[in-house]
Amino acid sequence: MERKVVILPCSGIGKPTGEIGRQAAYHVVRKLRPEKTGMVCLARLVVDDPAAIALLKDNYVITLDGCPDDCAKKNVERLGKSVDCALHVADLLDQHPDLHPTGIVNLGDDGLKLVQLMTDQVVSQVDQMIARED
Repeated sequence: MERKVVILPCSGIGKPTGEIGRQAAYHVVRKLRPEKTGMVCLARLVVDDPAAIALLKDNYVITLDGCPDDCAKKNVERLGKSVDCALHVADLLDQHPDLHPTGIVNLGDDGLKLVQLMTDQVVSQVDQMIARED
């Protein structure tokens, strides 16, 4: 069985960092690597949804946390699964202090640049994980 990469963005609703992570995850899953990736909603893990837990079981997992609370990563680990790659949107902001998202849903030009940078990081990790399978 070929493993996929499950991307789990945090639920940082109302925070630009959460929106950056979610948009990057959607871009990877829907457009860039749809055949190699899937996505799980954090809320489904919080309520111990069996289908969400099953998706994590035999696949690689990338978490995208917006803040140091690491909610996505902690919820995967709470279920006994190791995270293969934990990315932090806050780290990305630290690396690019010149870029400032201007809103929450409409991130502005700088925010969209941050989404692209996060997308690039996720794609790089996905490609490395899938290369292990070949």
